[in-house]
Amino acid sequence: MPKKENQQNLTAEPESLNPIEYEKAPRAGFWRRIGAIVYDLLVVTAVIMLASGIALGFVGLLTATGLLSLQEGQDHASVLQGNWFYSLYLVAVVIWFYAGFWVRGGQTLGMRTWRLRVQNEDGSRISKRQAIIRAFTALLGLGNLTVLFGQNRLALQDRLARCEVIVLSKEANQFKNWK
Repeated sequence: MPKKENQQNLTAEPESLNPIEYEKAPRAGFWRRIGAIVYDLLVVTAVIMLASGIALGFVGLLTATGLLSLQEGQDHASVLQGNWFYSLYLVAVVIWFYAGFWVRGGQTLGMRTWRLRVQNEDGSRISKRQAIIRAFTALLGLGNLTVLFGQNRLALQDRLARCEVIVLSKEANQFKNWK
């Protein structure tokens, strides 16, 4: 019996994840969002480099096993260059990066540094569907320009995904908001 009780405790959300503590936080402004974007661009660049290395390794494996042959003077990178499947793969990796962080804890590494969190208006975490909508409608960050023109400080992607980006206090910006 105690084993079952421990399993229930592990799956229950701790009190520190109470969404109410994030409800009253102010919405993020334009420049704070841009700071997080610049920081995240550095991380995303590293993620893309890693994903490209994996893709190059895959092409190398295919050529080593004879499933793919290179023409005279062609290298492994030229197989990937201009390949629509490779481009789609990189877009999926970037969306996976952002959506994964937003769904899991509401913050990318840049957002954490700038004390930002994406959430529903009731303070709860956004869903996978909302994260994907946010990723596709952010328009490479240009959707944040609407923050400058609106009184409610919502970016285009916030409106379309029905969520908000808030500024956390230093105390609230701990890992306790990660599931």
